[in-house]
Amino acid sequence: MLLGCIADDSTGATDLAAVLVQEGMRTVQTIGVPEPGTETGEVDALVVALKSRSIPAADAVRQSLQALRFLQERGARQILFKYCSTFDSTPDGNIGPVAEALLKELGADLTMVCPAYPTLQRSIFRGHLFVGDKLLSESGMEKHPLNPMTDSDLVRVMAAQSRQKVGLIRYDIVHQGAAAVRARMEELRGQGIVHLVTDVTDDQDLRILGEAAADLKLVTGGSGIALGLPENFRRQGQLGHHQAGILPDVDGLEAVLAGSCSVATRGQVADFKNKRPAFQLDPQSLSDGDAQIEQALAFAQEHMQDGPVLLYASADPAEVSAAQAILGRDRAGELVERAMGLLATSLVERGVRRLVVAGGETSGAVVAALKVSALRIGEKIDPGVPATVSVGERPLALALKSGNFGTPDFLSKAFGFMPGRRP
Repeated sequence: MLLGCIADDSTGATDLAAVLVQEGMRTVQTIGVPEPGTETGEVDALVVALKSRSIPAADAVRQSLQALRFLQERGARQILFKYCSTFDSTPDGNIGPVAEALLKELGADLTMVCPAYPTLQRSIFRGHLFVGDKLLSESGMEKHPLNPMTDSDLVRVMAAQSRQKVGLIRYDIVHQGAAAVRARMEELRGQGIVHLVTDVTDDQDLRILGEAAADLKLVTGGSGIALGLPENFRRQGQLGHHQAGILPDVDGLEAVLAGSCSVATRGQVADFKNKRPAFQLDPQSLSDGDAQIEQALAFAQEHMQDGPVLLYASADPAEVSAAQAILGRDRAGELVERAMGLLATSLVERGVRRLVVAGGETSGAVVAALKVSALRIGEKIDPGVPATVSVGERPLALALKSGNFGTPDFLSKAFGFMPGRRP
């Protein structure tokens, strides 16, 4: 194995894995750190998907170090720590503490910090992260229910959650090419700077940065930074040309579970509701017991024989805030995640084999409930979201979507990219 990856959520992991498949690496994603002796087959890249984005920083560090040791045991030549392209975090972490723990374990003193991916409307200019044409702090992420991002200055955000110095490699250096980036990295290393935030204005910048990072033991960032990493192994004669992304057919009933409250997912829910039946769950009702879950399952049973059905808890910010005010932020989130996990297992028991899931936290809850241990990564549905098939005796076709990703019609069109068909 060449590249070992640690992702802080499930959808981020599949996003990254899709990029690696696109760039010709045979890639498998595991859900959590596999048990000793777990077989992953012959792969060029292995992505360990954790659920560590919003947990206490100490727990995120512990899980990430477990993942690192698993990857080292399998001979990973380089480690990539993948987090969200909107840098979801708080002044306490988890990006800074995890990155520094990985650096220490690897005996390294320098890493890149690059959540950008212009294809997905994430760019960095003079250290400020943009979502489309808006600063991160004005993009809607400032209202995120778990990790509100109120500052777009990544140098400042990273410094608040790190013990080591943070610096910036500006766009004018990046545009000069990989050699110029490496020279600047050495200058900053000499100044005692450990975390290097990198400007990125187009995807070619990501390939330049990937080439410049060839000798780094640890790279951190969003899935875009992986665009340039496979070619480093190819230049060294370590990576061949493989046909990646071929998946087995999976036939069965179809359903969508949506827990994200992002602007993109709410638009996708609205689009789906214009085409197919949908049932909305409410955290306050879920707090009274499982009656609403049973209602949702009965609704799904009634409608899913003739096409996919949507069960969703997505809501606008005012509704989310009202529920959090009554239940508490953590409790409201836990209720939704538990419900989505129970719905997923019950739907599978009722014949669903093709499942689209919207939201990083929701996807993590679903794959945990379904006891999915690993995913084969296939064709890209939209940038950042591939079709996948679970590894095991009873495979499932899954599309795990980050809340912010996908076109408005994603929830309905995704099934057309999945291998197999519904009855």
